[in-house]
Amino acid sequence: MKFKALATALCLVSMPMLVSAQTSLADQTRQEQRVQKAHDADREQDFRLTEQEIRAQYNALVKQRDQLQAETDELSATFSKNENDLARLEEQLRLETGSLGELFGVVRQAAKELDNELAYSVTGVDRKTFRPVVDSIVEAKALPSLKQLTALWQGMEDQISASREMRLVQVPFINGEGQTNNVDAYRLGSIGLVAEYGYINWDGKRAVAKPYLKQPENGPVLNTLTGLTETGMQAAVVDPSRGIMLEQLANSPELSDRLEHGGIVGKIILGLLAIGLGISLFRGIKLTLVRQQINKQLKSPTQPGDNPLGRVLSVYNKEQKRSVEALELRLLETIVDEQQGLEKGLSMLKLLAALAPMLGLLGTVTGMIETFQVITQFGNGDPTIMAGGISTALVTTVLGLVSAMPLLLAHNILSSQAENIRTILEKQGISLVAEQAEKAGTAA
Repeated sequence: MKFKALATALCLVSMPMLVSAQTSLADQTRQEQRVQKAHDADREQDFRLTEQEIRAQYNALVKQRDQLQAETDELSATFSKNENDLARLEEQLRLETGSLGELFGVVRQAAKELDNELAYSVTGVDRKTFRPVVDSIVEAKALPSLKQLTALWQGMEDQISASREMRLVQVPFINGEGQTNNVDAYRLGSIGLVAEYGYINWDGKRAVAKPYLKQPENGPVLNTLTGLTETGMQAAVVDPSRGIMLEQLANSPELSDRLEHGGIVGKIILGLLAIGLGISLFRGIKLTLVRQQINKQLKSPTQPGDNPLGRVLSVYNKEQKRSVEALELRLLETIVDEQQGLEKGLSMLKLLAALAPMLGLLGTVTGMIETFQVITQFGNGDPTIMAGGISTALVTTVLGLVSAMPLLLAHNILSSQAENIRTILEKQGISLVAEQAEKAGTAA
């Protein structure tokens, strides 16, 4: 009972305190709600302002789009109208010009040909008056004027006149040291330029001249042309191809160049040829002297000299007391010994004549091997890279054949001379044996 009374008393005491606390909490909550509501109102106001700005921007962009679309439509209409007007005007121009378009094409073609003539021909050295007019016609996009057509015609006539002139001109010339100076040269129409040392090559792009690597035989020079013009003669060795043949002349190899293409095998063949010709010359002189000595000996057989026939006569004089058979054998032995001396070196000459074409064939094979190696490395699209091997193959073959021919001829001639001398010796030996046999028969 006491406990309940005490709890009741405590409850009564705490009731006012609890009510006061609840009242304070409610006031605080209402205060926070008012603050939150004011904050939400501010945010909503900001949102409304942002939406208005975005809508204003959107409306401005839509207005700008509509304006651009209107301008586009207007430009499209204008473009279509211009296209139609242009097509109509082009058709009108085509109808009004008629064949003038074809005429313009012919005129431009003629102007291009004349421009090329002025740029690369030697007449461009001193005939450049109509070059600007010709260039303007070449670059023109419209029909040329009457003044331009007249100038074009005059330019053609000027070139025709220049092509028949022999005229002394000043030409910028690049010498072998790379120095440029002006030199005197004769312009032979539109064919070429002749300076002090012969023809010179005119470079129209650089407007300078340079020497050709090789001059033609009996070609004109400045001094000879000066004499021709003074005497009124119009004769000179010319290149009608306007320098093409003169440029190709530098590519034509000389004998030394061809021999160089033969390589080491070609040099060996030439060495053998030189040796063979030396042997031929020596033996030819030797046999000629021997033949002269024998002819002289035939005129005085009683006085044997230092020659093959004299040695045969000496043997006869020494051995004539022997029998006919023994004398015949001694004379035959002497003739055989002399024959060996007469034919000395001829076997080597024959060997060289047989060896030369074999070496030429060897050079041919090595040259073709080199050619096939080049084809393997670089293909056969460019013939110039194969020219070295082919040239070696052909040059060695030619050298072998050319070397064999004179050697064979020399061997045949020398063999014939030696055979003739041997025949003379044999006849003289037979006559001596016959004479000895007659003496022996008379004595018996």
